[in-house]
Amino acid sequence: MKLESPDLKPNAMMDKKFEFNGFGCAGENKSPALKWSGAPKDAKSFAVSVYDPDAPTGSGWWHWYVINIPADTTELPADAGAAGGAKLPKGAAMVKTDFGSAAWGGACPPQGDKPHRYIFTVYALKTDKLDIPPDASAALAGFMVNANKIGQASFTAKYGRAKAK
Repeated sequence: MKLESPDLKPNAMMDKKFEFNGFGCAGENKSPALKWSGAPKDAKSFAVSVYDPDAPTGSGWWHWYVINIPADTTELPADAGAAGGAKLPKGAAMVKTDFGSAAWGGACPPQGDKPHRYIFTVYALKTDKLDIPPDASAALAGFMVNANKIGQASFTAKYGRAKAK
C-alpha cells in the first residue's frame, strides 16, 4: 500500500494551517488531504490515524483517528477532520483523540521542543465495520484496527514551534 498527501511531503515540516488552535497554539486546525492506493483487494474498510510519538506524555499523543471508511474510498479531502464529520465518506466516524474530541486535533508541540514527528497511517481492514462505542478512545480503536488489519501504509511529517521570546 501507499499513502500520500498533496498537502504534506514525507519528513518535511507541516504548514501552520495544520497546527491546533488552543493549548497555546494558534493554527487553523485543518486536517490535510490524504490519498492511498495499492490496498489488498479483500479490504472491506479502512481506518486512518495520526500519532505523535514525541509528545511528552509517556504514551505519545493521538491527533486523529477515523474508522469505518468504506472499502471503495481512496482518499480523504482537506479538512475531513472538521468536527461533525461532514466531509467524511458516508459511514465513516471519528474517534475521540487525546484532545478529548472526535475531530482532527492539529500539531501543537511544546514551544522550543525539537520538531515532533506526526505519523500518518492508513489501515486496510478485513471487516466492514469496527464495533466500538461512540465514546471509545483512540487506544481502543487502535487495538481493534490492529486486530483486523490486512495492510497498512504510513508516512511521517514534522512540526515544531520556536521558543517564546
